[in-house]
Amino acid sequence: MNRDEVMARLHTLADPAYREGMTRFGLSDQNAVGVRVPELRKLAREIKKDHALAVALWEESSREAKILATLIDDPAQVTHAQMEAWAGVFDSWEICDLCCQNLFVLTPHARKTAEAWMRRDKEYVKRAGFVLVAKLARAEKDSDDEWFLASFDAIRAGAKDPRNFVKKAVSWALREIGKRNERCREEAIALAEELAASNDPTQRWIGKDTLRDLN
Repeated sequence: MNRDEVMARLHTLADPAYREGMTRFGLSDQNAVGVRVPELRKLAREIKKDHALAVALWEESSREAKILATLIDDPAQVTHAQMEAWAGVFDSWEICDLCCQNLFVLTPHARKTAEAWMRRDKEYVKRAGFVLVAKLARAEKDSDDEWFLASFDAIRAGAKDPRNFVKKAVSWALREIGKRNERCREEAIALAEELAASNDPTQRWIGKDTLRDLN
């Protein structure tokens, strides 16, 4: 299946009512065809892994084409440069999160990229850094805890960012680290208590949000 065939297929799967309702989830329908994510997953299974097609689909403005690209790309062929390029055009929490979940977390560059992105200023790139930490914390249950605990400095710094999609991702990362095991839970609760006692409203929100989940 080539790009034109995929785009035509997406239009046959479109649900106008779903497209109209996307704004309820804080998503713009401007570049949306209106295909639900489960339908995109079915189509991805039909297409199978295809790095070249994924790259071509990402160039489309369509929300659905971009999500499908994250589902069919081969993580082993994804370069750090590609990750930077794709993250640079994230324009919604949905594209950001699904790209991290479906693709970036599976690449060999995930940890190093997360370390860099958590320190970035661009909202969705910064969010992606913390989303990657959250996804890695869940995916790598048997890996050493040290890398995750070392991310607390970036989490502490990120907790000062009041932007909605950043602060929610910071909380998500801290909560997922805390769910790894009892040691991580104790460390995450200690940091959350520190944040909850802060004079900064964003830090307080993140601290309290984390404590509600981990206590």
